[in-house]
Amino acid sequence: MQLFITLSLLFTSFFSDNTLRVDYVFSGDANAVNIHLAKLNSTPTWYGRTCNLDELPLQGNGDFTMRDLESGKVIFRSSFSSLFTEWLTTQEAEQVNKSYEHCILCPKPLAKAEFELRIFDKLNQVVASHSFVYDPSDLLTRNIPASKMSPWEYIHKGGDSKDCIDVVIVAEGYAKKDMSTFRKDAKKAAKALLAAEPFASNKEKFNLIAVYSVSTDSGVSEPLKGEWKNTVVSSHFYTFYSDRYLTTSSVFDLHELLAHVPYEHIIILANTPTYGGGGIYNSYTLTTTHHPDFRPVVVHEFGHSFGGLADEYFYDFADVLDSTYDLSVEPWEQNISSKVDFASKWEDMMDVPGVGLYEGGGYLSKGMYRPADNCRMRTNAAKGFCPVCRRAIQRIIDFHTKQQ
Repeated sequence: MQLFITLSLLFTSFFSDNTLRVDYVFSGDANAVNIHLAKLNSTPTWYGRTCNLDELPLQGNGDFTMRDLESGKVIFRSSFSSLFTEWLTTQEAEQVNKSYEHCILCPKPLAKAEFELRIFDKLNQVVASHSFVYDPSDLLTRNIPASKMSPWEYIHKGGDSKDCIDVVIVAEGYAKKDMSTFRKDAKKAAKALLAAEPFASNKEKFNLIAVYSVSTDSGVSEPLKGEWKNTVVSSHFYTFYSDRYLTTSSVFDLHELLAHVPYEHIIILANTPTYGGGGIYNSYTLTTTHHPDFRPVVVHEFGHSFGGLADEYFYDFADVLDSTYDLSVEPWEQNISSKVDFASKWEDMMDVPGVGLYEGGGYLSKGMYRPADNCRMRTNAAKGFCPVCRRAIQRIIDFHTKQQ
């Protein structure tokens, strides 16, 4: 099978081979949402996809669109979720106004372009949008110096960055003395990921890169224990007051330490034996390395951040995350369904062994359905991803590497 991508006409016509990082701040509460432009940053070389630039693989909880100003043509699109859009569904968002950081990576346009970012609510309605005209000659676009480059190495190289999906594995809570441990942990994460289908059958389409980002302290912050550590991206447990939810809100710091490193997707490894993690679509995966379930958890969380898959587990009691979905609409994630539009999900796979319609998913015990009794997106004991999740991930891989 031909793997190499010829740079698309769309890319060569409208973009230079540079990455533009657009830093945003999302703020507000459950009743009102605001989007603010924070900074514009530029680095040499675009490491993202060069095919299907004007399309989206998934809807996400937000999207970004770039239009050539002169012609009005859509020249780049991406979709995402964020910690902020998750927070909007919590009880705290009913009472408190907060802000969160978010970064968009896009190829740098050759000419003036209009940038538009939108955020959706759980009814798939636009609740906020922000537009501005970007001029590539803008002197206030910050060129990040190469001196900021973090030490890094390939731990799996499928091929050239122009032909592959670049995934960085970032050290979090590893002091200088812990770097040899991090290297071993990064290799374990890479091995676990590449052993799981459909990643195993697509090894040549991925580059996995270990980034040796040094923290002042070993370990990560655990508020329930009263422990706060000085680490490179300031991650902590107890996100949204959920014991095992481990995330970082320091998104600008995260992307800053990756300047000049080839990357599209991010896996953050936290140096702790405490169980936990998190994965946010097109944002990052964060998981702990020294718990016995490290390997299945890092694969599960990458299912979120890369594949845009939903959690398939559910609760029989009210939980802080229970308001994530509204059963009157079909969720955008491909592995759960409210049956409002089941034809757009796995209805065509109902004759595949192991595939069915099982009630319970997306944290809800009633009204939401998953495609398999058990799957990596439900439990750590599952053998792997179910056929529906494997197809969903394969579609994302193909979107990044094949012109549709």
